[in-house]
Amino acid sequence: MKIISPHFTIESQINGTEILKLIEQAGRTAYKSEDRITSGSSEKFLKMLINRGHYSVIEHYSITVRVLCDRGVTHEIVRHRLASYTQESTRYCNYSKGKFGNELTIIKPCFWKEDDEKYRIWKETILVIEESYKKLIEKGATPQEARSVLPNSLKTEIVMTMNLREWRHFFELRTSEGAHPQMREIAIPILKEFQNQIPIIFDDI
Repeated sequence: MKIISPHFTIESQINGTEILKLIEQAGRTAYKSEDRITSGSSEKFLKMLINRGHYSVIEHYSITVRVLCDRGVTHEIVRHRLASYTQESTRYCNYSKGKFGNELTIIKPCFWKEDDEKYRIWKETILVIEESYKKLIEKGATPQEARSVLPNSLKTEIVMTMNLREWRHFFELRTSEGAHPQMREIAIPILKEFQNQIPIIFDDI
């Protein structure tokens, strides 16, 4: 068994300045004010859109992110419907094979320290699950049959594509104090990276 922490990779090539220019070009169509575009007008224009809640215009740009997290988190991620997803399949992935290191890869729970009794119970349970999964495969079970014993803590990889408006909605929900701790563990770093790379659009979250 391998225990890892969640992480992400932004798959899209991001140029924040060019994104703002593209959105400004689209947005000014509504006002037919393209003649007011200057070298520095896009930030002011985007601030106006965000302040007025005109989020439909930022739907003109989408970003793809690859996330490694536990399967419980992805059950919440895929509830965001204005998005596209491709996820690692437990029906077809045989974790007893060499390309998976002949072991389960598990996401470490962020809410327990390793010296906590609850963490020990969790780890012991995962070890039993791993052994049971391997035994099922050895007895001739297919991956889609053996997956019935796999836990929410199993590492999964999901590629998610959303337009910027849906990313705002995702971050507003999934970085809030009420969100699941493991969801916040991955959503907050993605938000910070978006804020770092794309001006204006996510600064108020």
